[in-house]
This record gives sequence, C-alpha cells and structure tokens, in this order.
Amino acid sequence: MTTEQRRNLHTFGDYVRKILDPTYILSYMAPWFRDDEVQHIQAEKNNKGPMEAASLFLQFLLELQEEGWFRAFLDALNQAGYSGLYEAIESWDFQKIEKLEEYRSLLRRLRPEFKTTINPKDILPEISECLISQECEEIMQVCSNKGLMAGAEKMVECLLRSDKENWPKTLKLALEKEESKFSELWMVENGAKGVEMKDLEDDETKTFDVQIFYKEEPENQNLSQNSHPSSEAPHIYSPVKPRNYQLELALPAQKGKNTIICAPTGCGKTFVSLLICEHHLKKFPQGQKGKVVFFAVQLPVYEQQKSVFSQHFERLGYKVAGISGATSDNVSVEQIVENNDIIILTPQILVNSLKNGTVPSLSVFTLMIFDECHNTSKHHPYNMIMFNYLDQKLGGSSDSLPQVVGLTASVGVGDARNTAEATEYLCQLCACLDTSVVATVKDNLEELEEMVYKPQKFFRKVKSPTANRFKSVISQLMLETEGLAKSIFEELGAISLENLFQIQNRKFGTQKYEQWIIAVQKVCMLFQMPDKDEESRICQALFLYTSHLRKYNDALIISEHARVKDALDYLKDFFTNVRAAGFDEIEQDLTRRFEEKLQELESISMDPSNENPKLEDLCFILKEEYHINPETRTILFVKTRALVDALKKWIEENPTLSFLKPGILTGRGKTSQNTGMTLLAQKCVLDTFRTNGDNKILIATSVADEGIDIAQCNLVILYEYVGNVIKMIQTRGRGRARGSKCFLLTSNDDVIEKEKINIYKEKMMNDSIVNVQTWDEAAFKEKIHQIQIHEKFIRDNQGKAMPVPDKKNKKLLCRKCKAFACYTADIRVVEECHFTVIGDAFRERFVSKLHPRPKNFGSFEKKAKIFCARPNCSHDWGIHVRYRAFEIPVIKIESFVVEDVETGVQMLYARWRDFHFEKIPFDAAEMSRCAQDLSLQGMGDLE
Repeated sequence: MTTEQRRNLHTFGDYVRKILDPTYILSYMAPWFRDDEVQHIQAEKNNKGPMEAASLFLQFLLELQEEGWFRAFLDALNQAGYSGLYEAIESWDFQKIEKLEEYRSLLRRLRPEFKTTINPKDILPEISECLISQECEEIMQVCSNKGLMAGAEKMVECLLRSDKENWPKTLKLALEKEESKFSELWMVENGAKGVEMKDLEDDETKTFDVQIFYKEEPENQNLSQNSHPSSEAPHIYSPVKPRNYQLELALPAQKGKNTIICAPTGCGKTFVSLLICEHHLKKFPQGQKGKVVFFAVQLPVYEQQKSVFSQHFERLGYKVAGISGATSDNVSVEQIVENNDIIILTPQILVNSLKNGTVPSLSVFTLMIFDECHNTSKHHPYNMIMFNYLDQKLGGSSDSLPQVVGLTASVGVGDARNTAEATEYLCQLCACLDTSVVATVKDNLEELEEMVYKPQKFFRKVKSPTANRFKSVISQLMLETEGLAKSIFEELGAISLENLFQIQNRKFGTQKYEQWIIAVQKVCMLFQMPDKDEESRICQALFLYTSHLRKYNDALIISEHARVKDALDYLKDFFTNVRAAGFDEIEQDLTRRFEEKLQELESISMDPSNENPKLEDLCFILKEEYHINPETRTILFVKTRALVDALKKWIEENPTLSFLKPGILTGRGKTSQNTGMTLLAQKCVLDTFRTNGDNKILIATSVADEGIDIAQCNLVILYEYVGNVIKMIQTRGRGRARGSKCFLLTSNDDVIEKEKINIYKEKMMNDSIVNVQTWDEAAFKEKIHQIQIHEKFIRDNQGKAMPVPDKKNKKLLCRKCKAFACYTADIRVVEECHFTVIGDAFRERFVSKLHPRPKNFGSFEKKAKIFCARPNCSHDWGIHVRYRAFEIPVIKIESFVVEDVETGVQMLYARWRDFHFEKIPFDAAEMSRCAQDLSLQGMGDLE
C-alpha cells in the first residue's frame, strides 16, 4: 500500500466509521488481525456500538505493515456486501455516499414516527438489497425477541449505515407498496421541500375520509353466474352469451359513438368493454388494423384488467400487452404500442409518453377506454390525456382521433345543489371526454334488477356514551404531552412552530386532530437551526411527542365507538412495544405518566356503567336480523382498522353474538404495528366468507366498498361510516342479495343528514342523466363543443404571462466549491428541456468518468458522468452524451449557483424552468466545430 493510499484511508476514515460494522468483515480479515484484536473489536461493538468498533478497526488496520492487506480489506468489503463503500474507496470518490447524508438526516428526524408506524417484517423483503445480510437476520431476531418497535429501531440503525445509493428510493417504494402513511413524510425526490401547511378544515361531520377516486374491480361475466374464489385464475373466456342489458349498454359505442357507460357495480361493465373492443377490432377491412388502449387508474385493477383482456383476446389472435409505473423502466413504450393490438396502461404512462414524444400523437390509437371515467377532471391524468385529444380536435388537425368510451358506476354531481346544476356537471364531464351519449339501461331494467338488487336503506340514531371518564383521563395526558412539546418552542422562540398550537377547535379523539399531528410533523421537517445537533434533538423530541399523541387520539376514537377495554388494551400494547425498543428519556417520562394513570384506567374499563350504548344498539340489530333470517350474511363497515379489531373482539366475547364467527377485511396500508393485510390475505378472507357458512359477518374498512363482489351479502351495516354520493352507491352495492338491507348507525345527526343529502344527490344525478338523454343529439354535441372551446380558451390563457427573460449575462458557479463553470451566454437548449454549454473553455472545467449505467433515451446516448474539475470537489455537474453526430455535455441547474455578473447576487434553482434567462436554441452549425473538438479531446479522458 502506498503512502498516498494510507493517507487517503485516514482522510476518509469518517465515512468508514459511519458505515462499517467491522464485525461483519472480521471473518474475511482473520489472517491480518491477532485474536486479541478481533476480540477487542467485538467487545467495543457490544459495549459502545458499531461506530466505536469501526474506529478501533481502522486504528488496527492502519498499523498493519504486511504487503497486500489493503487489497484484502477491499475484498472483505465487497464479499460482505459493502458495495458502495468498496466502490468509493477503490476510486477515492465518496460523492454518492455524501449525497445520502440528507436522507440520513431526514430519517433521524423521523425515527420516532418510523418506530411507531412501521412493521419492519413487512418491508424488510423489499429493502433487504440495501442492507447487509447479517443486518437482515439481526432485524428479524430483534423483532422476535423484543417486538416490532424494537425491530423498527434496529432497521433505522441499519439504514443510517447503508452505503447503497438507492436505499432512500427503495425505502420509498417499499412504503408505497405497503400503503404506509409514513411514505407521506418520506419525501425522496424533494427531501422536505414543498411541504405546505394547509388550513385544517372542519371535518367533524366526515366520519370517514372521502375517497376521491372510485375503484372498481374488473367484473368477470361468469362470476355473475357461478361464483368461485377470486384467488383462482378465472377461466371465463370460452364464449359467453351477453345479457340483453349488456348489449344495450354496448350498442352506442358499437355504432362508433363516443360514449359514457353508467351502470351499477356488479352488472359486468368489464364484459361490456370486451364486447365493444372486439366489435371495434373486427370492423376494420382487410389491410387495416385497429389499436385499443384501456386505462386503469389503480395498479391492482390494471393487473386484473390486463389478465382479463389477455385471456379473452389472445385466443382470438390479437396481441395484448400492458405497461404500468411498476414496469415502465424495463420496457419500451414505443415498441409496446407499435407491436400490440390492445394496450392496458395506467394513464400517467401515456401522459409522460405524449410529453416526451415517445407516443407522437393519440392518432396512433383507434379506441380509448377509460375505466372509472368520472375521474376525468382537473389535473387527473385522464384529463391530461383528454387535453391533448381536445387540443388536436380543436386545433384543426387533419389526423384522425380515437373513439372514446368511459365506464363508471356513478358520474357524480360535484357541488351541484339542484338538478339543473347536476346536468351542467354531467355536460362538463361529457365535454372533458368528448362524449355525445350517456348510456344507461332503460329497455332491459327488469333483467338488470335480477342481477343487481338495490337494498333498502334505514337510518338509526344511536346514543353516545354520556359521562366518559376514560376520555377525561386520556385528554389530561394529551394536554400534558402537548405542553411538553410546546415548551420546546417557547424556549427557542420558534414562532412558526408555536403558532401550530394556536389552531382552534383541535378536538381530541377526532380525525381533525390526526391531521393536526401530520401538519406538525411536516413543519418539523423544515425546521432549521445553526446547531444541527440541537436541531436533530428537537425534531426527534417533537416526533416522539406527536407519535404518542396520535396513539392517545386513536384510543379515544376506539372508546367512542367500541369498549373502553379495547381502547385501553390498544394503549397497553403500544407502551409495551415502547419499552422493548430504544426507550430514551422522553419515552421513559411519557411511559411513567401513562403508568401513573393505569390503575385508574383499568378501574374505568371494568366498570359496567361505562358500557357503550352504541354497542347495545348494534347488538340489537344483529340479533333481530339473524332471528328473522338465520342465514343472513353481513358486512359491517367501520372507519378505522383499530375499530375492526375492537369490534371483532367484542363480537367474539359477547355470548349472544359469538356464533357469527367474524372475519376481518382491511386495506394493505400500514398505520400501526399490527394492521394491514396482504393481497393474498384479503383474498383468503373473501374466499372464506363466500364459501364458509359458519363465517356469517365480515368487519371491514373502506377496502370492501371498492368493487369487491360478494353477491351473497344481504345485510350491510354502516357503523358511523359515510362518504360522498359515489362512495354511497358503491357501499350499498355490496348488499346485492334479494331482500337485502342497509343500516346506517350513528350518534351524529349531521352524519344522517349528510347521507340523506347523498341520496338526494343520487336522485339529482339520475335525473340529470335522463335530461341529457332526452336532448337532441346534434344540439347536445353543439353544447359540448361550446364548453370545450371555452375550457380550451381558459387553459390556453392560464399562466401565459411568462416572465420576461433576463438578457443580462449570469455566471454559473459550482454549487459545492463555487468554482466558475460558464456564462449563461454559452448555454444552448437541446430539444426544449436539455441544456449544454458551447466552447472549449468549459471543457477544461470538468472531468469525465464512464457512466456506471450507460443507456439510450430518445435521441441521446448517455456515455459518461461529468464532475467539477477542481481538486477535492468533484461535484456532479451532469452527463456526457452523444446527440446525433455530436459529443456534448448536458448540465443540471441544481448543481450550480447562479451569480449576477453586475450585482454579485447569488440564486439557487431546482429546475431550469424556474431560471428565466435568455435561452438560445441548439444550432447544429454552431456546434459542429465545438463538438468536433470535444469528440477528439473529451473521449480521450473516458478511455
């Protein structure tokens, strides 16, 4: 090893100390260390932790004199899985590891929330590639021995030491896959930027978060006839005779008209779309071909529709393929569209492809089918696609446009207050989708009603608990915890944070309080102090306090709707997990405060006078309905997963109801340590409910109103559960057996009133559809056309007041070392969104290294990375590419500071579009000489 290498290892030793757990590589380094040194390092880790052990390891390492030990050290790192550290030391370039520091800092801040919300067992398989294999084993061992919270703490420790450059993104994807609320806080692309404080609207009348996007599972035609477990692959596309009402729904679209098909959940709209698609593809004469694109908003629906269309059409000789956000990086959108007859897409894929030119125009398609088409509004991807369509239509293009078909169970009414406004809302939706027909079942209603039965709906006002001693005690604990949190900013004079505590009507035990907690946590992420250690300490403390407040808030919601016993058990489980994890001074103090009240809370939970009157009413309804019909099958909808668990325990422990043998169905998201169901678990629960006669009731959150087909269900109970008109139609549609009933149980008059408003809105919606259907089609088309022209005018004039480009010359300085890079006068714009620099002088200011993942994108061939040439900087400036016949650098604005030449004022920009300088287009003639020089000189550095 040379003196320079030894000096470098000493210089970059801090990186090694932060990342390396030396006990993982000691077995590979055994020939180089004495036994007593190995034992000393292991003892140092056990007593003081991996960082101190790594310091000792480095000390012993740098004292070695034998030839070959440096290479042995690198090999040990590589074999143990420290690929990032290995690569950095081999090239003495720690830039990738340095970039991870902002994510480490964010994770340290979020550690308390991570600990209380993440189940490490669920995400470990997804992030294991970012950890050392021994770390994965240790995390599982800690989970088994000390509990999930301790396991989450261990996972944080391991991630903070990870040397894999992709671990922040991998963690984000794992959180999104598990639908974890923590993913809202884990902002990978923008760090903590862009977090905004929003007004906390009064939503006390909203007993459930209103779903904006309606989701409907693909309905298989034979499921309407012979139900079979959904986990089996449906063998449905041996020819099935369509029902008359399905033919009626398909007819306008089969005549080539742009159509919205509005029909109830469970009637087989997917089968209708197959009929339309098949008719469309077969109508083309010899030598011509149709091309269909089917859009599905949600990934599970996309997967199911892809399977349904493949099974139906591949037997007919058509090619079917699909692309979603999960697969788009691995396939060519251009080739998939070109080589297939039917393409299933999540809509954002097409939005991106139209933007970057991969799909040149919508004219490549002959039919577009929008599932859940009522989402076509505002900035939803559906509307972005239709903006493109309407710009082409209204811009006088001679290119043909595809036929448009939309599918929905409810077109909705928006904010309409009467039928006239609802009709206008429907016209607006038709204008967005360029449809002239709204197809509903009219001639074959009797047949439809045989298939889809609309249950009777009953409202039942139930009593609330009167004197709630449990709430009084917990509220006092919450006030104390709030006081502890507030005292932190009062000491600091942190006005922006302190103001959060001035928000009025922040009632304990409500969803609004949950929103307030999230707001505090997001503001905390942006909180900055000169002393970074103090900043980290304060932020961690605030996350601990708010995490405990969230658990108390959850417990109050449980006690309001279930038993005090269940709410107390929820808190006891939480504090048991807290003790098993890190258990720092703040957690010890909060735990002590809870334990001081525990005996009183236990006494309250065992007092019969604290029984919840709501449960008495729920018990009465269940006993009454099962007395009338012992074969009744029930779905009980509740607001939260914690309530699902609480009501399951209540039914099982109630001797008059235990015969119901409740099953539970919740979403896949993780909002606490013990909740969230996998897709497989959900399917198993549904299969059991469908096929097992003993399992008479299913307790569910909103997941079961999202298109799940349970035809046998004849009793739906909404327990303090209500949403908007679309959600109401979905939920009621779950009870599809003849003679079925739907009860809304609530103690809140506003909830009953809201549901009555939803029923009125449903009537308005149906009346608006009838209105539109009676209009002359030509007159309707003209009305739609006028709306489109008006909307396009507004769209074209929004944001058109572009800032005047600043023609003054500016300097670009390296953001890390402030070295001069270039002037704005030397920058040229390539294909509207890429920026290069002309002139030989710039070439002297950067160095190149072969790109670790060279690849082609559009007209560019990515070949190398470029870095600041100043010694000890090496800041990432962008890439070196081949563009047509040129070899050019492409720089990124976030790597530079922009300095005004005259004033010296410096500015930072995250995106080129925010930097309003005079942008000169790329000119091949101008570039030819510069590019020739770069080609001759620059590529020599890459060899």
